[in-house]
Amino acid sequence: MTKLDPRLSEFESTEVAESYDCWFRAKVETAIADTRPKLPHDQVMAEMEAIIVAAERRPA
Repeated sequence: MTKLDPRLSEFESTEVAESYDCWFRAKVETAIADTRPKLPHDQVMAEMEAIIVAAERRPA
């Protein structure tokens, strides 16, 4: 296992960095291949704002 300098990498070793890279690339490829209809940015932001407002109104 090749240790990485924490000042240069957020990963502890090259193996962990490579594993993350594979995972991330698979997620991106899955997202690109997704055939579901896309949502407009404004719609997503409005839905998220409604979720945030509802959460802020809930009693603690």
